[in-house]
Amino acid sequence: MSQSDSNTPALLALGADPRQARAAVVLVHGRGASPEAIAGLTRRLPQGDIAYLAPGAPGGVWYPYRFLTPRAENEPALSRALARIADVVAGLVADGVPQERIGLVGFSQGACLVLEHALQAPARYGFVAGLSGAMIGPLNESRAPVDLCGTPTLVACAEHDAHIPREHVEATALRFRASGAEVTHLTFAGDHHGVFPEEVAWLQDHVAALAQH
Repeated sequence: MSQSDSNTPALLALGADPRQARAAVVLVHGRGASPEAIAGLTRRLPQGDIAYLAPGAPGGVWYPYRFLTPRAENEPALSRALARIADVVAGLVADGVPQERIGLVGFSQGACLVLEHALQAPARYGFVAGLSGAMIGPLNESRAPVDLCGTPTLVACAEHDAHIPREHVEATALRFRASGAEVTHLTFAGDHHGVFPEEVAWLQDHVAALAQH
């Protein structure tokens, strides 16, 4: 799963072979970044029988406009990006990793994608972590009820992040709670758009739990 054809951006594979792994984590990078950038997180996360996979976006951009614009404005790139994540998850399941032992982590644009994927493909995931992101689309967008079956979910962002308005983060936390997720909602002081130590600590605990179950 570490290689791709010429029409598909690379899938960076680290850690255990998915066919032998006890658990897996999918890491989705932000706008203008790369699989290697978000894969740096793995140096601070448990190793052992865990596969880490980081897909890449074409040109480093998953979809062209801000996450809070009407969904149609980001098509067809948005649907392709969501399909890419779904394909990675499906590949892990085909390799023998149960879906409830697959964690999804995204930063910024990647965070928006993993949160949106969970709402569009609801299931019991190992966990979902949106680092400085929110669900995609305007706040008044209608959504059908879904059941995330108790999936541990992290929704976190700085209070004054210029890229991710606080009201969208709060609405995301509420939506996930209403969808049956076990939500941890963290708000950090300031305007830093990055990964916070508290987020890393949450990930460390939840990745370790995946490998133990």
